[in-house]
Amino acid sequence: MEIKYTTQGLLIYCAIAAYLLAFLTSLLHCKKAGHILYIFGFAIAAAAFAYRWYHVRHVPFQNLFEVFLGLGMMVYPLSLFCRHILRIGGFSADMLIGVVVLAPAGFVFSAEPMQLPPALQSWLFAPHVVVYMLSYIFMAKAACQATFQLTRSTPGTNKNLLPPEEATYCLIRVGFPLLTLGLLLGSVWAKLAWGDYWGWDPKELWSLASWLVYVGYLHFRYMYGKSRPRTNSIWAVTGLAVIIITILWVNLSRLFAGLHTYAT
Repeated sequence: MEIKYTTQGLLIYCAIAAYLLAFLTSLLHCKKAGHILYIFGFAIAAAAFAYRWYHVRHVPFQNLFEVFLGLGMMVYPLSLFCRHILRIGGFSADMLIGVVVLAPAGFVFSAEPMQLPPALQSWLFAPHVVVYMLSYIFMAKAACQATFQLTRSTPGTNKNLLPPEEATYCLIRVGFPLLTLGLLLGSVWAKLAWGDYWGWDPKELWSLASWLVYVGYLHFRYMYGKSRPRTNSIWAVTGLAVIIITILWVNLSRLFAGLHTYAT
């Protein structure tokens, strides 16, 4: 565990506290107060991200500290998008996702600035990482909705919102094209940086594995529809588990050393 006694660390810890208080307040059915705290947490997370950008002088997506910091900032805007455009609830779960994704930035990974290596000095750097991060949030929300379905709990009582199984499907339909785009952008970037579209790097293989899991989910649901909701939900939760392996284990384990070890 690495406590950060810096302005950067203080912002992260305040954002975590705001998200956590928002979650606890929502559990107590104080929805308005919880939403205000959620907005406050987002504002602090955005300030922490902007501070990091100013500090390192490049888009802060270079390492896992910066990736988790960015994920913590993205949660609230995607919550609003899902609520008002997709008719998907789960605000309380989103608040908890905010806590979970900011915790590694606050307590695990080093915030020491790093020089941007030549391979990352590409116009594809930010788009490639951003679309993957957006897809990861959508898939995390899908896994939460799938968990609601598996535990037979319904978040909220708003009849205008989709039930958990349909919400899971809707979220994956949005997240899957982003996951696909991230894979394609990564291939183009690999061609420009290393001379080939595919290098059989461990990170590439696990990214492909996560993509294939969601292909399996979409195929299974197309074949059986809503008739097997538990199996559909297990597919969705499995997809998130493979994404976590892709983000963490592949980058951190010595068993998977490869071209993407810069992300540590």
